[in-house]
Amino acid sequence: MEQVICNLCGSDDAVLLYPATLSKVNSPDSVDRYRCTSELYRRHHAIVRCRKCGLVYANPRPSEDEILKAYREVVDPLYVREEIGRILTFRRQLRAVEEVVGPSQGRRRLLDVGCYTGLFLETARERGWEAWGVEPCRWAVEEGRRRGLTIVEGTLREASLPAESFDVLTFWDVVEHLFNPRATLEEAWHVLKPGGWIVIQTMNIESWLAKLMGPHWPWLMEMHLYYFSPRTLTDLLEQVGFTSVKTAHLGRYLRLGYLASRLDFLSSRLAQGLQWALERLHLAGLPVPINAPDLFTIFARKG
Repeated sequence: MEQVICNLCGSDDAVLLYPATLSKVNSPDSVDRYRCTSELYRRHHAIVRCRKCGLVYANPRPSEDEILKAYREVVDPLYVREEIGRILTFRRQLRAVEEVVGPSQGRRRLLDVGCYTGLFLETARERGWEAWGVEPCRWAVEEGRRRGLTIVEGTLREASLPAESFDVLTFWDVVEHLFNPRATLEEAWHVLKPGGWIVIQTMNIESWLAKLMGPHWPWLMEMHLYYFSPRTLTDLLEQVGFTSVKTAHLGRYLRLGYLASRLDFLSSRLAQGLQWALERLHLAGLPVPINAPDLFTIFARKG
């Protein structure tokens, strides 16, 4: 376990917000706890809040090498089975991106950081974008390449992409997993063209829902290392050199059956009962739009 300082202001003065709920008894040894579809809610390292700037983060936490090793080795077949809702979500997100940054006229280049199996790349390519992805998970990279997508295996730093080579960078539910968000955003600045855009979606620790649920908020998870708010994420982007332009709430699509399974953190009996009822009614596969109040997206521009 490593002690870290605040990634936003560099202070080492933090107050405990939520004590660790992980132990040798309830912490699984498998890398499956780093699956995108993990249901290990409310199992997390100690979570602290910086007294100086208010950034919330996990501290202490495993080393960067240990975390990256887990992400490289994880396998997540459930993600593939939930493609319908994810494709609808990515179509909505891409429409929102094009409303802000403009369409892909002239084969503009887009890089999706943490692209997983590349579903957003497929969506962007259908709309005329030259879409690339970066992803550390070997299984996900193989899934994406099997579909003919351009995915670089590794982190954004490891990819060593040319400077000023992309018009848009997207981070969909990724920044909270990064060991060093500041360093990754600095690399994003490096590979973006002047006037290029960065789009980041993540959970909002200062939302009314997160405050209401407190330690029972389901997004307090072992694989989440940072818990931003629009304020702290904007501050970090501006320190790197970006100009924040817009904050939005884009929502997502989920199959009813999948949504019911995610209620296990409230009651396993409730989740199982709802899944059974939806299957009997042949509604489990129906995708529905969900706009959770604890999710936000920031659009920012380079220079």
